[in-house]
Amino acid sequence: MQTYVALLYSVVLGEGRRVVMSDLKAMAEGLGLNNPRTLVATGNLVFEVQETELAALEQRLEAVFAKTFGRHVDIIVRRADGWLRLAAGNPFPAESAEAADQVAVRVMRAPVRDEAAAALEAYAGKGEKLRIVGGDIWIVFSRETPSSRLLAAVSHKRLGIGTSRNWNTVRRLAEMVAE
Repeated sequence: MQTYVALLYSVVLGEGRRVVMSDLKAMAEGLGLNNPRTLVATGNLVFEVQETELAALEQRLEAVFAKTFGRHVDIIVRRADGWLRLAAGNPFPAESAEAADQVAVRVMRAPVRDEAAAALEAYAGKGEKLRIVGGDIWIVFSRETPSSRLLAAVSHKRLGIGTSRNWNTVRRLAEMVAE
């Protein structure tokens, strides 16, 4: 068995409707995923299944999600070892220790090239930092810049499918897959 982390791009199904994590867990069980468990109510799922290609798992999860909840949502899957590498590769450990909710990573389905960092830097506000590590985009947001232009700059339209998680969530998911 291999442990995986699945990240939903959105848990909002429409006006006043959100995915309930117990329903997400039940969906995973119905798909034959073993030991599904969720972390907070933001669409984080950890499960075990026989070694499977990531793209195939993403497609299966997205198809059953659309059938179950009536809406397509992009889902990004990483193997446990890949998630642990992502967490260990946090380029902002001091900032994460100081203000974990201000550090986030945009986990990408297809890796972003390192050259994209220069283009994204133009959108960074005062006190904001970014770095691309392993094709994912790490950002330190500034409390001085309440509406960051970086959020729009790292959109699906510009960089491809991805979803963001703050350091608290990244760290807690790493703890879950390491158990």
